[in-house]
Amino acid sequence: MKNQLTRGERKRVMYVENKDGFIDDYSAHIGWVTFSKSGKTVYYKDKVLNRLKGGGISGNHMDEESGEEYWVSGIKKRGSNTHWAEATKIKIDEDVREEYESIINS
Repeated sequence: MKNQLTRGERKRVMYVENKDGFIDDYSAHIGWVTFSKSGKTVYYKDKVLNRLKGGGISGNHMDEESGEEYWVSGIKKRGSNTHWAEATKIKIDEDVREEYESIINS
C-alpha cells in the first residue's frame, strides 16, 4: 500500500527518533526501516512501531513493547530532521550511510 510514509516502498531510509528516551545511546537514528503490508507499522532494528491514530503527544508511532513514542519521517535533503528547538543526538547507521548521502546530495 502506498502512503506518504512508505511511498510504495517495502524498505526505506528514514529518520527514527525516540521521543521518550534513547536507541542505543542516541535520541535518533537514520537507518533502514521496513513496513507492514498496510504501511501502518514500521520495523526498525528490534522495534515494532505502530502508527498512532491522530498522533500522540510528541510522536507519530508507539513502540509495541515499551509504549514509548517515536517520530518516524522521511529524510530531509537539507540534512536536519530534528525540531529546531531540540538538541538531538543523531546516529547514521553504517549500513545506510552511502544511501543517505546519496539522498541529501541529490
